[in-house]
Amino acid sequence: MIKPRAARLAFRFATKPPTSSSSSSSPFLSSSSALSLSRRRPPPSVAGVGAMAPVKAEELVAFVPKEQYDGVDYCITSPPPWLTAVLLAFQHYLVMLGTTVIVATILVPLMGGGHVEKAIVVQTILFLAGINTLLQVHLGTRLPAVMGASYAYIYPAVAIILSPRFAIVVDPFERFVYTMRSLQGALIIAGVVQAIIGFFGIWRIFIRFLSPLAAVPFVTLSALGLFYFAFPGVAKCIEVGLPALILLLLFTEYAAHFFARGSFLFGRCAVLVTVLVVWIYAEILTAAGAYNERSLVTQFSCRADRSGLIHGAPWVRFPYPFQWGYPIFFADDCFVMIAASFSTGTLMAVTRYAGATFCPPSVFARGVGWQGISTILDGMCGTLTGSVASVSVGLDASRKQKGYKDLSLVHDLLLATAAAGLCFLQYCNLNTLRTKFILSISLFLGLSIPQYFREYEVFYVFGPVHTHSPAFNVIVNVIFSSPATVAAILAYLLDCTHTYWDGPVWKDRGFHWWEKFKSYRHDPRSEEFYSLPYGLSKYFPSF
Repeated sequence: MIKPRAARLAFRFATKPPTSSSSSSSPFLSSSSALSLSRRRPPPSVAGVGAMAPVKAEELVAFVPKEQYDGVDYCITSPPPWLTAVLLAFQHYLVMLGTTVIVATILVPLMGGGHVEKAIVVQTILFLAGINTLLQVHLGTRLPAVMGASYAYIYPAVAIILSPRFAIVVDPFERFVYTMRSLQGALIIAGVVQAIIGFFGIWRIFIRFLSPLAAVPFVTLSALGLFYFAFPGVAKCIEVGLPALILLLLFTEYAAHFFARGSFLFGRCAVLVTVLVVWIYAEILTAAGAYNERSLVTQFSCRADRSGLIHGAPWVRFPYPFQWGYPIFFADDCFVMIAASFSTGTLMAVTRYAGATFCPPSVFARGVGWQGISTILDGMCGTLTGSVASVSVGLDASRKQKGYKDLSLVHDLLLATAAAGLCFLQYCNLNTLRTKFILSISLFLGLSIPQYFREYEVFYVFGPVHTHSPAFNVIVNVIFSSPATVAAILAYLLDCTHTYWDGPVWKDRGFHWWEKFKSYRHDPRSEEFYSLPYGLSKYFPSF
């Protein structure tokens, strides 16, 4: 039998004794032979100027995967000093404020509201964010996740706001109140469904079969899927946004390492320092009249005195349930909001940055249930969107401290959540075609399909799914306009069905790394990180 050419070449190189001229360059040598040959190489001074030192065989070892991330200053069980905690908490507030203001700025004018209504909505979102964060930290997953407004709810909210039934209301304020009450009803029902799925263990089944390979596209595109919000938002005022982005990178990645005493100021508080410097810079440009001759769109994006929040906000105000009236329930609105209520990828990123182990499925489901309770509270008070977890800033992950605009989006989501999703690749075998196929197809279509839906809607005003049922149209368009949702569906289904029965696949997908965490009692660290306080674990045990 004639051997193939590749096999004959391999056999020839493997059986040929090494010579002085060819052995040093042969790729088929064993590690011991390569080490002995490297020791006979001349030193860099003899071999020539600029020659590299020989690489030792013991250095050619891959990085060992880590179940816990050790690059945080304070882990989940080691709180920082109170002064540091307060300072970092204020920095978290600034980051969350950017998303809050953007959501309110997009939705309130569409509803017919003015500066006063926008200021009240912002106050309500921030007030409920504090309550929902406390609920998640103490009773939910117990991870240091900041709960706040989410971009995932913008599409269904806009679909509800643009409903034809609101067009008959002429008065802008009445239309705002009527629309707000409809959004409240939809959020309450979405929160109820989310709480049922979480507390009854339905979401636990999904997490139990989730592998690191399937989690990579899900978590990564929870951040990268918002690419059309990030730099395009910065470019709306490039003379302010670009310096802010550059300063943030300089402070966090260069100044924090260059100045030994500036690691705290430029490292942990980089966002705070950047916002302070850029805000002063924007005020100087506004006062100097740099935008007086510019278009109204540029003035709205760049001037520091055009948001109307400071003038429209009351000095002291506490939001209360049903402050805009009792909610209105429409079946179509409820189904639309339910489709956007399962944005949980960032919770996995928080698990990583908290220095904790993988969150057990029962604990994860408990967190989803309390996230549903938070969405119900959001609907009762009128926050326009449900609550979604976000990653802490500065890689400080203690529970103790959880009590700019587009710049915050770039830092908080693109840098933190996307990087955490890519970290899960350390558990997977990247040298198999199956792994490459699932990663490539889920990431590619996870970005491509939502982009097609968005472009189609911009061009034709309605989505690709256009049947006689408006609710069905919006539900399908909402699902397939979310990159994280599309990527999660593809990666999860492919990972659980494609050659799932083969023995090596179990390790290739990294499932054996998380298998011991799929039960709450299998690893003692789960009790340390995720047990309920005040002895509540006796009455609400985890499985």
